[in-house]
Formats: sequence, C-alpha cells, structure tokens
Amino acid sequence: SGFPECRTENIYDCFAGISGDMNLAAMIALGVSPESLRGELSKLGLDDEFDLRVTPDVRKGICGVRVDVALKGDHGPSHDHFPRAGQMGCDSTHDPEHHHGPDHGHAHGHGHGHQHHAPHRNLRDIEAIIMASGLSEEVKRTSLAMFRKVAAAEAKVHGKDLYEVHFHEVGATDSIVDIVGAAICRHRLDVDAVWASPVELGGGVVHCAHGLMPVPAPATVEILQGIPSTRGGVREEATTPTGAAILATLVDKFVASPSLVLDTTAYGIGHRDTERPNILRVQLARTAALHQAGKKFRTARLLQCNIDDMTAEVLGVTMDVLMENGAMDVHFIPILMKKNRPATCLSLLCGLEDEERFKDLLFRHTTTLGIKSFSIEKTELETASECLDTPLGRVAMKNALLDGAVIRSKPELEDCREIARRHDIPLGEVYAHIANCRK
Repeated sequence: SGFPECRTENIYDCFAGISGDMNLAAMIALGVSPESLRGELSKLGLDDEFDLRVTPDVRKGICGVRVDVALKGDHGPSHDHFPRAGQMGCDSTHDPEHHHGPDHGHAHGHGHGHQHHAPHRNLRDIEAIIMASGLSEEVKRTSLAMFRKVAAAEAKVHGKDLYEVHFHEVGATDSIVDIVGAAICRHRLDVDAVWASPVELGGGVVHCAHGLMPVPAPATVEILQGIPSTRGGVREEATTPTGAAILATLVDKFVASPSLVLDTTAYGIGHRDTERPNILRVQLARTAALHQAGKKFRTARLLQCNIDDMTAEVLGVTMDVLMENGAMDVHFIPILMKKNRPATCLSLLCGLEDEERFKDLLFRHTTTLGIKSFSIEKTELETASECLDTPLGRVAMKNALLDGAVIRSKPELEDCREIARRHDIPLGEVYAHIANCRK
C-alpha cells in the first residue's frame, strides 16, 4: 500500500447525527459481514425476540445500507425504538405524525398506532444477559460501558439510583441489539483508533407521554458532556441516547478536519427522508507513521479552580487523593487573586468519562465554589518497561519510545529509594550506579 507503518482509523462523520440502527448499517456497509454480526448477536440468547434485516437503500441519491431490528410477533420493524425524549420511564406516544428520531421514516413501521410489548429491563437485567452470553470479554466490556453511560445519564435526569432506573424501551430487545452490535462491529473492524467529527444533535421538540420534550434529549446531553457537537442542522432529533453512548464510548478523538488518507467510505441509511440526508458517513483511513507512530492521542478535560483559603498541608493531601483516584495529572500554580491574596490554582487532567467524578472530588476535598472545565487534546509517547540488573539490585526502567526507538529511559523512583535505604547510601549515588550500568 505504500504505508507499511500507518495506523488505520475508523472515522465517523456525524453531520446528520447518529442512532443505533444507523451505526449498525454503516458498519455493515464498511465491511462487517451481516452473517457474522447475526452469529455474534445470537450469543445473547435473544433469537426468539428479533430478526436483523439488512437491505440496500438510498437517500438524496446516496446509496448505502439500512438496518431494521424487527421484533418477532410485531407488525413491523423497530428502529432504535425508545422514547426519543431520552426518558426511560416514558412510553412513547406512537403518533404517526411523531416518529422517534432519525431512524424513523414516514412510511416505515409504527405508523398505525401499534404498541410494542418488548421486555422492560433494568441495568442489572442487561448486565446479566451480556455476562451470561458467549460473547468475547472485550465485546462484553464495551457493551456494558455503553449501557452504563445511558443508565448513569438517565439516573441523573430522573434523580434515581443507577440500578433503580427501569430502561423501558431502551432496555428492549432492539436497543440491546444496537448497543451490543456496536461493540461487536468495533472489535470486528480491528482498527487502531476511532475518530469522529463534532456530532449534530438537531433541534426543536419531540413528543413523549410526558408531553413535549426538548431536543437534544436530556439523556443525550448528559452522555455527550465534554464532546464537541452542533445544533440546529435539522429541526428534529438527530442524535439519540444510544447513538450518543456509542460515540462517547468508542471514539478516541473528536476532530473537525483530520489529515488522513482515505481508503473506504460507506453510508448507513436512516429511516427519514429529510432536507439534510439522514445518513451516517463512516470511513476507513490511514494516518502517516510520521505523525502517529509511537504516539497516543487522547481527548481529555482540564479542570481548574482557584483556592485562597486552604493550607499547603491540606492541598498536599488533596493532590494525593486526586492522584489515587486516577487523575492523569494534578499540579499547583501560585497566583494572586482579588485583594492581592496569595492563592493556588489547582489544575487536574482527566478523561472525558471521568469529568463529573473529579468535579465531585474537587468540591468534596477543596474549598472551591466553582470549577472551570476545558476540552484539550493530549499526545502521549508510547512507553515500555524493562528490568535492569545492577550491582546494587534490580531496578525497573521506564522507556519512552518514538517511532519504535527508545529516546530516553528513567529508573523508577521507588526502586531507587528502596536500594538507597537498603544500602544506606544517598539517592543520587544510586542514580549514578544505574547510569554507569547502562553505558
């Protein structure tokens, strides 16, 4: 191919949003075999509840693949079928004039006031189904991560405990298929990373049993915290909670204009015929080794707060607590605040999925009344560990790699500290011995 050291990326172009069935359709169009997907889904033990129907379709002259999850015993297909206001406790109104999101069309199913009777499951039920299945461990982990994102969002919206939320339509068979299917496809494609454009959320309102609800749905907003998005491209719901959970779980990097060498482009067709084509564009692309090899790209959050009423001792303990809870980095910067008060700016780096958890920790363990949050991109070198035998004892070395080559090495402090204690010598002497051993 001319790119022997390139990485393969799966790119989501969400200019018209994303839903569960659009994602499955796009993954099949990109190369995942429908037969292999059906075979993996059968491991859930739900074959008596649904059929996966895969057909070609066209939107605005663009050809692609369409997926329908047809519930057995129903009169028509189901499409990412749950309350589009994101309310798990709200049974959809099945009004033919108000279909349920980007995956519903004017003439496809549900236009006759028909009511589904799919099982209403909670998170514990879904965890049991997935864990008892014959799916691979990585597919199980990815599927559960997506479901837990949806459950956490719904629990927050409704003021309930995570396991108190009854999923209703989101726990129905079709949504299980969408989410577990997304995990299966991600690992079946076997790409190095998943990138996505900012996701279109839509606008307006949607009908629910509770009345009119805003678009984007409350659950969708919660799931996409910290993720770049656009609104108003369509006056309807463009991204569903399921679609949001897929992106929030699978995407490694959100970027509007990536520099890529495109290999394959495919389209997942939705179930609406709107002015903006109701399609999800996905691509397989290569990124040059010069830009990628030896580096890991992550989208992260930088949390900051300014504190003028905590002692250095308490701040030191706070840093320990934050690092012990998995912060990527914590550092302090001395600053001057109002009234010329000496103060400390606390900066914390964490993953997108951990933002709310670390905000809670900051409010609990510091005196701050407010936290600033910034979306940033972090580039990390690859690292590898090795053991070095020295006359003083064995030491773990951390190597930093660039383009596969070691550019620097550093002994682990705790090993060096233990050697210094054991031999009753200064720490600097230990480092000198190690340096001599590596010459």
